[in-house]
Amino acid sequence: MKALFLLPLASLAACTPVDQPRIGQSPAGNRPAAVATSQSSLSAAQKAAIGQKIWQNESGGSRNGLTAWNAGEAFPSLGIGHFIWYPTGTTGPYTESFPQFIAFAKQRGANPPAIASNRGCPWPTRIAFQREFNSAAMTSLRDWLASNVSLQTDFIIAKSRASLPKILKAAGSDAARVQANYNRTATSASGQYALIDYVNFKGEGINPNERYNGQGWGLLQVLQEMNGTATGKAAAVEFSQAAMRVMARRVANSGGKDQRWHAGWQNRCATYAQPL
Repeated sequence: MKALFLLPLASLAACTPVDQPRIGQSPAGNRPAAVATSQSSLSAAQKAAIGQKIWQNESGGSRNGLTAWNAGEAFPSLGIGHFIWYPTGTTGPYTESFPQFIAFAKQRGANPPAIASNRGCPWPTRIAFQREFNSAAMTSLRDWLASNVSLQTDFIIAKSRASLPKILKAAGSDAARVQANYNRTATSASGQYALIDYVNFKGEGINPNERYNGQGWGLLQVLQEMNGTATGKAAAVEFSQAAMRVMARRVANSGGKDQRWHAGWQNRCATYAQPL
């Protein structure tokens, strides 16, 4: 059985290497089979730069932006990656990530403020959230997030790394091409930043609720949009252009409701073509 081996992936410098699935063709068809991955080639300085870029992308690098609730949304977005936290007793179509981050932080020995351990966001509405913006509870949460940027970066990198087997499984018969495009993109630091940021930005692309007109906009869809063979910087540029097309398609499919985000989304995707 032939297997396609991954090039070095974005992973945690501080975490122990783990076995990840290897993708190959099983005798029965396109089922993934198992493989080990390599440690990341990202330096500590590169990972720090990625964290700062993500923070800049999400909230202009502002401290206040670490606890935000955007107009028109039913949930706050927290941390450098604007991790979603649904209010207590509610759910929504997007993948909730703030509780995942807090669990990750505790596993790493961190001690987040008590309010962060609530299963749901304690502020039920955007009005309530804004009213309490300078409260002791929210200030302590913001201070802790500002003091743990590297921990949030590690979480985002780990989340990106863990996404690949799920994406390949969802890709079905297109898995080999999707993996090849992922591997090509990962051959440069700017490409690894693109892969890391995009999963945090628009998800894996496998959630059936994250669709307009049956079309998704996550990392899977961007990798499927890529058709070249280049590696290095050229692959990162190709990823950037593919991401722009995928996001433009989302806006077109949204019936106008996402138009206000279009310019910002295009600007963010353009950063993937730039040196880290």
